[in-house]
Amino acid sequence: MDRMSVSTPDRPVSNRREATRRRLFEAAVTLISEQGYGATTVDEIAERAGVAKGTVYYNFGGKSELYTALMEWGITRLADTLKEAAPDPDADPAEALTAVLRAGVEFIGAHEALARLLMAEAWRTNRTWYTTVRQIRTEAIGVVTARLDALAAIGRLRPDLDTGLAGSALFGMVVTVALDWRTLQPDRPAEEVHATLTRMVHGLLGTSDSPADP
Repeated sequence: MDRMSVSTPDRPVSNRREATRRRLFEAAVTLISEQGYGATTVDEIAERAGVAKGTVYYNFGGKSELYTALMEWGITRLADTLKEAAPDPDADPAEALTAVLRAGVEFIGAHEALARLLMAEAWRTNRTWYTTVRQIRTEAIGVVTARLDALAAIGRLRPDLDTGLAGSALFGMVVTVALDWRTLQPDRPAEEVHATLTRMVHGLLGTSDSPADP
């Protein structure tokens, strides 16, 4: 039998369900980023995704559960992107940090609606998904903080610098810069944005090194 035709009974179902969930996520991202969580209905999400309303309840149970899963999905994708940007533990920590920041800018540039949604909703404390999303959000910021910790370990940061707060600050800077770039300066080359972030990292490190001009 051709190996390509062999499959387990569950795999086609799992693949179809994953595709459906992704369509629902993408529909919800678009709608909620346009009109807010409260104004978006299950009917609208289902219609935008091209599925029956019952499909939302089958996959998630309701709008709140869908949104919890959506936030987890989005922030996990961002965190994974940041981790993959500098996977080599032996790499220079400063280079790894700038690679992570660049990956963040590129991710947000490619997923603007998702980024806007995450920024608008992830910091709300009155949502049922707050505790879960807070853990995953910490994971995303933690990628940046880990690079700062590596720099601190080799004496390349000020000893009084709180790397946790600095990691949050750099993460917020990346989000703000990326959205400003895509919204207000879309014609500016990505390399210019990255070069500016790199110079800011060198400033944080207290070095006079300048990145190569793009």
